[in-house]
Amino acid sequence: MKTYNLALVGFGNVGRGLAQLLFDKQQELSADPEIAISITAVSDIHLGFASDPDGLNLSELIRLRNEKGALENLPGGKKEADNEAAITADHVDIVTELTFTNPKTGEPAISHCQLAKTHGKHAITTNKGPVALAGGRLRNEAKNIRLAFKYEGSVMSGTPVIRFAKDALAGAMISSFRGILNGTANYVLGAVEDGHSFEEAIKSAQELGYAEADPSADIGGSDVFAKVRILSGELFGYGRKTVSEQVVGLGGLFEDDVRAAPQTGKRWKLIGKGKLDDAGHAHLSVKPVLLPMSDPLAGLSGALNGVSFGTDVLGDVTVVGPGAGRIETAYALLSDILDIHRNSLPPCFAPTLKGKR
Repeated sequence: MKTYNLALVGFGNVGRGLAQLLFDKQQELSADPEIAISITAVSDIHLGFASDPDGLNLSELIRLRNEKGALENLPGGKKEADNEAAITADHVDIVTELTFTNPKTGEPAISHCQLAKTHGKHAITTNKGPVALAGGRLRNEAKNIRLAFKYEGSVMSGTPVIRFAKDALAGAMISSFRGILNGTANYVLGAVEDGHSFEEAIKSAQELGYAEADPSADIGGSDVFAKVRILSGELFGYGRKTVSEQVVGLGGLFEDDVRAAPQTGKRWKLIGKGKLDDAGHAHLSVKPVLLPMSDPLAGLSGALNGVSFGTDVLGDVTVVGPGAGRIETAYALLSDILDIHRNSLPPCFAPTLKGKR
């Protein structure tokens, strides 16, 4: 049996969701004689630090109060976070990077993933920042020393859209994609269509947990564009030349126009799109688009996401699934862990830092 010990760097909604998911699936996972998964370290800027080589108690993690330094009461606990200690601990096999990331720099997530690689650890994340800005490099550097850098949850949460495109559509050339890639924006447009104001719709999205306290990335389109960049890198290649980029959010839409559209057989959606031209250059965009009701994306409501891939042999292939939610996003992390197990190779690396591995 192979045991994968996890370090969780960041313990917000997604980290707690992963602890809950592992707890709920204990019976199913224990029935597999080939794999065991344990959380052995947690570091969080607000909650502090805890570490136990034998595994932290999942029930205690799930019940942990959201109080400053709460992890101090667990084994190996301290009031202050210690991300480096969590990442470099000898007993850790996979670093789960779940911090808040600056979308302009990808930090501190990029540095955390690099530190994991240096110490011979796999890294997984649902964080868009490091993937959009350095995904290809981080993946290739890890692969070169037989480690993994995985990020299925960075696009469409738990819906395995990246894995689907690369595995299920292997052999079909994908020259374009377009999709609804932000559950908050999709929910807001639906609520406005139903008669609410943009302000009321955004407040409702926040109350339901779809939107952050600052929803500007969702409404302004930058969140979708980060996902467009990730899909472009995965489908077209991270070295592909991009000749045009356009980001337009919902700010230019009028409420009356959103409400009137269905009467004409159409519906407004915030669409992220990538396309290759005849020269093989990429064109990337995010903008509101008036879709006919016959379009498979037009019928997606609430926080549902969907992507249509343009292929040479199958035409358009559309994948639909949840694009938000803590358990759904946590599932993407679990699927990455299981994928690492299925494709595992013995690590081949030489530590570059002094001290124990």
